[in-house]
Amino acid sequence: MSVDAVPAPPKRRKKAAEGGATPSPQPTAKAAAKAEAATKARSQTKAKTKTKTKAKTKAKAKIAQPPPAEFAKPRAEAAPAPPAAPAFGEFNALTGSQRELLETLSVNLARAAMTAQGALAEAALRQADRPAALSPDPFHVAPALTEVMSRLVAQPDRMMRAQANLFTRYMDLWHATTKRMTGEAPPPVVQPGKGDKRFLDPAWSSNAMFDVMKQSYLLTANWLNDLVGEVEGVEPLTKRRVEFFMKMLTDAFSPSNFLISNPEALRAIAESNGESLVKGMENFAADLERGAGQLSISQTDTAKFTVGENVATAPGKVVFQNELIQLLQFSPTTEQVHEIPLLIFPPWINKFYILDLRPENSMIRWLTGQGYTVFVTSWVNPDQALSTRTFEDYMIDGIYAASQAVMVQCGVDRVNTVGYCIGGTLLSCALAYMAAKGEKRIASATFFAAQQDFSEAGDLLLFTDDAWLNDVEKQMDAEGGVLSGKAMADTFNALRANDLIWSFFVNNYLIGKEPRPFDLLFWNGDQTRMPKTLHLSYLREFYKENKLALKKLNLGGEVLDLEKVKIPVYVQSSKDDHIAPFRSVYKGAKLFGGPTTYMMSGSGHIAGVINAPVAKKYQHWTNTALPATVEEWIAGATEHPGSWWPNWEAWLAERSGGMVPARDPAKGPLKPLEDAPGSFVKVRS
Repeated sequence: MSVDAVPAPPKRRKKAAEGGATPSPQPTAKAAAKAEAATKARSQTKAKTKTKTKAKTKAKAKIAQPPPAEFAKPRAEAAPAPPAAPAFGEFNALTGSQRELLETLSVNLARAAMTAQGALAEAALRQADRPAALSPDPFHVAPALTEVMSRLVAQPDRMMRAQANLFTRYMDLWHATTKRMTGEAPPPVVQPGKGDKRFLDPAWSSNAMFDVMKQSYLLTANWLNDLVGEVEGVEPLTKRRVEFFMKMLTDAFSPSNFLISNPEALRAIAESNGESLVKGMENFAADLERGAGQLSISQTDTAKFTVGENVATAPGKVVFQNELIQLLQFSPTTEQVHEIPLLIFPPWINKFYILDLRPENSMIRWLTGQGYTVFVTSWVNPDQALSTRTFEDYMIDGIYAASQAVMVQCGVDRVNTVGYCIGGTLLSCALAYMAAKGEKRIASATFFAAQQDFSEAGDLLLFTDDAWLNDVEKQMDAEGGVLSGKAMADTFNALRANDLIWSFFVNNYLIGKEPRPFDLLFWNGDQTRMPKTLHLSYLREFYKENKLALKKLNLGGEVLDLEKVKIPVYVQSSKDDHIAPFRSVYKGAKLFGGPTTYMMSGSGHIAGVINAPVAKKYQHWTNTALPATVEEWIAGATEHPGSWWPNWEAWLAERSGGMVPARDPAKGPLKPLEDAPGSFVKVRS
């Protein structure tokens, strides 16, 4: 019963009557019950009507929907319009194939993340039991950086000018970008330097966003490097150390090194539905595994090369061996050869087969084809048992032992020699020692990218302060008295980080490509260990103290003086060599006391030397004079196209005697021990 149907209390009725108003007739109980029933009926009717209306509306909407595509009747008058692209996040609006692609991409991104996380966790476990790093500042740049920054702070006017210049350059970039967005084509404000391969992908220029990103980075990086380079009042070596570190830092922060800002990597992800990133993380995990928990970036497919099968294939014999060397004599390819044989000393940091990578660029094969009896020393890859061998040991058991064996094998009293890189430094010392002793077993000497004066040596000079050398010594002690080949490779790679580190980081990990087979990079990674005593003496006495050039180096009881070396000398340098810069090599050439020919080739430390004539690449410069400075030499030099080998061979032929019957390495007084390339070269670190 409703509230309205309840009778008023008796007192309320009486009061109403006394007021003179005629009261409304009160409903009886029966009438009230009937009214309540009617109200309920109306409510139920309304609810049923509402439900039916909803059902009808839903049915109409369902009928109004188009039939499925497979049952729809095609229209003859017009081709079906392509479906509109769904808004971002509207997964249900995607077609089946689109959903499948998105799901594949999501799964691949998850796989990539899990692969990377697993590899990092495994690396962390491997590193857990190892001692902490020897130094939190392995390059020992903090004191030098503090000095340079203090000098900059003390020159506020210079800082203000530099900041104003940077602001102006950014405004230029902003204006150029604005013009580009309105359809104009303004010239770039800044461009990558010559030889910078990081921004070769067309999107770095064609896409406005990536172009701004690239130019912003270049403006800032150039500004930082120039700011450090122009600081005044700082010791030159300190300044160079900070410049090197700043270059490493700015190179590391290049937008090309990050997935989200590398257009080529993003394109690869889109085109492969994430498979490229999965492959990249698999490469990353494999390199961590190969480095036993430390990242060892693959530069080439090492499985594609085998020493003695497709590299180092020139035929010959091992005719002599001791603890430090195997002496290889190569088979002749002419009926007659020059009387005086040629003996080559490559660097012991690398394997000798840089001189014999492929038949078409093999210097060894080319020289035998010119009628020379060619010998090469193959240095041992030393282990802990040889950790105490000295520079003098390498001279006696290397230069002396090899030259003596060659004279016996060929029946001569003199040999012509070649020293490559550190092998040339050792040969220089041996020549000075022989001059002091009055020995004349060496008829002439040629030097490939070798240094004698280290006052202007390359960037390796930055790593020879006392703190760094102490760290190297501790590292060698921890490894049983040798420095690993990987440590040597890491140091050399750091000198050219963009080419030898970051390019492979991007290619292998961000883009997910396999490193391509490249014999030169295979050789570059095949480095040897360094014995502690030999290596430390080389770094301290040559790089740090420059004793040979200053006539302070004592070897075998003799103070070495290159001015006493009177034999003919041919010195090769390379214009872009970062290990043995041409200025340093020229200063060394000036130290010899006999007739010296200096020559400069194009390219760098390796390609500048290994440049077969058949390739018709690069160029070289000659000048018969040897003025006081290399700048004067360059001013008077003549440029020639192509390889410098024929120029050197003409010089060498004049100092190699007459022609004699070709010498078979299997028929000499020294009995063959094994076939070339021998066993020493096959020992990997």
